[in-house]
Amino acid sequence: MTEFFNQFSRRKFIVTAGASAGAVFLKGCLGNPPETTGGTQSAPTAQPAANVSAEQAPEVTTVKLGYIPIVESAPLIIAKEKGFFAKYGLTNVELSKQASWGSARDNVEIGSAGGGIDGGQWQMPMPHLITEGLITKGNQKIPMYVLCQLITHGNGIAIANKHQGKGISLKLEGAKSLFSQLKSSTPFTAAFTFPHVNQDLWIRYWLAAGGIDPDADVKLLTVPAAQTVANMKTGTMDAFSTGDPWPFRLVNDKIGYMAALTAEIWKNHPEEYLAMRADWVDKYPKATKALLKGIMEAQQWLDNFDNRKEAAQILAGRNYFNLNNPEILADPYVGKYDMGDGRKIDDKSMAAYYWKDEKGSVSYPYKSHDLWFITENVRWGFLPKDYLANGAAKAKELIDKVNREDIWKEAAKEAGIAAADIPTSTSRGVEEFFDGTKFDPEKPDEYLKSLKIKKVSV
Repeated sequence: MTEFFNQFSRRKFIVTAGASAGAVFLKGCLGNPPETTGGTQSAPTAQPAANVSAEQAPEVTTVKLGYIPIVESAPLIIAKEKGFFAKYGLTNVELSKQASWGSARDNVEIGSAGGGIDGGQWQMPMPHLITEGLITKGNQKIPMYVLCQLITHGNGIAIANKHQGKGISLKLEGAKSLFSQLKSSTPFTAAFTFPHVNQDLWIRYWLAAGGIDPDADVKLLTVPAAQTVANMKTGTMDAFSTGDPWPFRLVNDKIGYMAALTAEIWKNHPEEYLAMRADWVDKYPKATKALLKGIMEAQQWLDNFDNRKEAAQILAGRNYFNLNNPEILADPYVGKYDMGDGRKIDDKSMAAYYWKDEKGSVSYPYKSHDLWFITENVRWGFLPKDYLANGAAKAKELIDKVNREDIWKEAAKEAGIAAADIPTSTSRGVEEFFDGTKFDPEKPDEYLKSLKIKKVSV
């Protein structure tokens, strides 16, 4: 199993003849090499750290957080730019742009003391897999703590324009014959940004719901987010799954269209999370809560749609996403999506949310969501099925070790968050997907049995 993980998690990113040209296309508009960024905006800041009581003052003022330039990272960037970290005593937060999820994984392994990072933004269940030593060098176990969810929505599945009108949309029943034809010659090629986590799982769920086996009927690749549009432009990919602004950039440049938003696949779904090295959290419990308070305040600021235009301007800046046109973010940020195939969405409930959505808290890290990500890893053979044996005892033990929702609650109470906004259960209950499938966290084995396409035998 560990060999299987290492084979894919350390797979070299694809390089094509068109990639060099793509790099020119990307330069100055889509992404930068890894760098440590600081605030450059002149936006008003929050109250100074002098307001922090001695009892709650962080043990350190510095922390180094990794991020990927997609909208999931917004709470980290806004918390720094608007002074919310500084308000709670973290006056020297460093945000380090990561070249890829593999780079983030490598950098958290060595920690900030070794020139890496203390934690930051993660796809799920990367913190659990790192804790188990399943995707680390030499299978070294690096204990991690999940501290909060950063966002819901904000992702999509983009398709190359050559497939328009062929039935590749949210529901794929009408495209099964096309996938069969391509399989016998040049397989339909789809990419995600890291194996076994969010964006891999979204595209797998979407394909399987339409009767397409992601392991037998298509070719799946790992590609860094900043390279996805360039590879689509050169014709080396048919589809990709990633976060804004990349899918909309593809539509904006008339390279492809959006088959589905993840908000359509699973409304109000869990997306990416804040997770830190456990040794950092254990050493600096007050700084950890200060970090959470700053992020919580940023999440609330982001969920005020009057702030979304300013947020787009900040994120698009050279130090962060490096976009020439902030409008690429502005419309999706308020639920307006030009899907590129004639379909337009204008629905605020489909926008990215950071603090609360229609189902309640976004920021709180529900353990039931961790269980879904682990269950999907079992579904596709990435984890052995003994994780779900005996009432998912092994999965729940891992989740209890990694998910520190208790720290989230402590930080929320110290920050004066209303009791009504602090969940009382670690489960959000039964979840429902676009194809009618339901996931009951009390019965993950029944969920697996209900799925027609899977690699595990149940």
